[in-house]
Amino acid sequence: MNDSALLAFDDEWELAIALGHQMAIDPQLIECHRFPDGELKLRLPDLLPRRVVLLRGLHQPNEKLIELLLAVPAARELGARHITLVCPYLAYMRQDIAFRPGEAVSQRHIGELLAHLVDGVITIDPHLHRIASLDTVIPGVRCTALSAAELLGDWVAARRTDALLLGPDEESLQWVARAAQATGLDHAVCRKLRLGDRDVRIALPEIDWSGRRVVLMDDVASTGRTLVETAHACLGAGARSVDVAVTHALFVGDALAQLRAAGVGEIWSTDAVPHGSSVVSVAPMLADALREQG
Repeated sequence: MNDSALLAFDDEWELAIALGHQMAIDPQLIECHRFPDGELKLRLPDLLPRRVVLLRGLHQPNEKLIELLLAVPAARELGARHITLVCPYLAYMRQDIAFRPGEAVSQRHIGELLAHLVDGVITIDPHLHRIASLDTVIPGVRCTALSAAELLGDWVAARRTDALLLGPDEESLQWVARAAQATGLDHAVCRKLRLGDRDVRIALPEIDWSGRRVVLMDDVASTGRTLVETAHACLGAGARSVDVAVTHALFVGDALAQLRAAGVGEIWSTDAVPHGSSVVSVAPMLADALREQG
């Protein structure tokens, strides 16, 4: 990858440095200026090689999608002919069907947008529920969907040797089962009834909770309400402790405070999204995927 450039924004610079170290490339900064009216001005390196790796996660997605719309064609004007988007957190994946007439299927539309922008996409634990493959979401582009489940499972197993890995809903089974298989830890999942963005109900699986050390595991934590309700339920059923391990630590608003108030102990995440809870680096797996894509 020495004939490539690695471009990144300042809010993901730590991950860019780690990824650049893995790839033996010094990352280069995309400068971003915000005008008083909210418009953005970007400045890229003025001469780029044919192959460019663009690191841009889509947490806080609306502004960052505009950054992509500006950065990618600018990179092509400056010499790039092949652009791989390394997008550790891929937003707008949850809406994969129209639940009511007239709803925009954002997963499909954002996927088609990316397909017209870049030549390759690498992401981690995309929230695909009814869709089997990222290739169908971003058509005609070489896509790699990685998982941090094993990395998080290894982290948990080294600190909670007797942990029960618990998914807060049926959708989380794919991550919990993968982590459990890699570590040999027990696992289970709950059933969730979502009544609104911040209103959920949790039904625990029927097991003996007395003295269990529970680690809630999921791909993404946003408002944290599902994790809060699950933690309350576990501790109420007799669990000894509850910790949290997630790939994407969004934790909007007072989510962390609510988790602490619910009795959650440790909160662990990857650096796929920059956050103070990040303890597991995804840089090595991203670099491996880039080498595999070529």
